[in-house]
Amino acid sequence: MLSADDFRRLQWHSRRGMLELDVLLEPFTNQAFKNLSEEDQSLYLKLIDCEDPDLFAWFMGDGRPQDPGLAKIVDKVVQHARSGLNSAVSAP
Repeated sequence: MLSADDFRRLQWHSRRGMLELDVLLEPFTNQAFKNLSEEDQSLYLKLIDCEDPDLFAWFMGDGRPQDPGLAKIVDKVVQHARSGLNSAVSAP
């Protein structure tokens, strides 16, 4: 479990400066990260350390991480984004 300071650093590190990544990573960090298992939290921390071009490609479906753990967390981030979109579309 991250300390409050470490979580704030994670929130800051989730802001990538590339809109396509920011709209995926910031909501995931703020809404889903704390509910992940310790293993998945560790994978997310590893994912956040990856380079932006790699993240962009993985999230846009132009490739997959070779590391199966990273692929798993990429899928979780994408699923979270899709569920948020589905909620927004179905809201009255």
